[in-house]
Amino acid sequence: MSGKTDQSRKERQGSIVFISHGGGPWPLLNDPRHTNLIEFFKKVPSTLISPSAILVISAHWEEDAPAIQSNRQPEMLYDYYGFPEESYQITYPAPGQPELAADISAILTKSGIKTRLDCHRGFDHGLFVPLKIMYPAATIPCLQLSLLKSLDPAEHIHLGRALRELRQKNILIIGSGSSFHNLRAFREPPTQETMARNEAFENWLREVMTNRLWSESERERQLTNWFDAPGARYCHPREEHLLPLHVCYGVAEGPADRVIDVAYMERKASMYVWSI
Repeated sequence: MSGKTDQSRKERQGSIVFISHGGGPWPLLNDPRHTNLIEFFKKVPSTLISPSAILVISAHWEEDAPAIQSNRQPEMLYDYYGFPEESYQITYPAPGQPELAADISAILTKSGIKTRLDCHRGFDHGLFVPLKIMYPAATIPCLQLSLLKSLDPAEHIHLGRALRELRQKNILIIGSGSSFHNLRAFREPPTQETMARNEAFENWLREVMTNRLWSESERERQLTNWFDAPGARYCHPREEHLLPLHVCYGVAEGPADRVIDVAYMERKASMYVWSI
């Protein structure tokens, strides 16, 4: 695992983080292809705020309008298929926080965004896989926010921008997706050509997310038109795993303070942290 840190801010703690959460439940099964990712999940909480609650924007939940998980004790949602039997016995008994869900709904409504509270949705693996490693005690209240079925990048930046006042609260915001998500590629050995496409997109994304010389209007334009980036559609045949990053950027509305490179399943991926 490697990382580059803005030296003037390295002592400040992150309150927003975009993570690449790995292949299904493999990180919880100690899959050797996820060793670097597991190490990242173990170490990153020490660089983040000590939150009173965690809001996860999960790549594995899409709705017509933003939906907010409002159960007081969410169950498990094993939204993966064909994995070892033990992966369906995983538990993460963190409490929900319906009061915060109602507050988030009110915040979004104030910005003209219609929302829905969902008191039935369980924790999907975009939440319980990374958090079981990051916060194994499962004592911090957690809730999820859905993506939009439109998969419109501008709408997701706007959704994040509407949540900006959450930065004034002691809430950790996690965008849980991946900077690389091509399931077919994961099943094939990498080649020089496919690795070049993977690396080209990662280099573009790093530049967009960290270059402080860019104006925010240009950064937003680039993120909105992410599919024009080199290697974009190879890395993301479908964009749902990238869009949690757009929500995180909307909340932060500025460049990330830290970027961490993590290789897993023979592909390059990256994480982004914004400090308070």
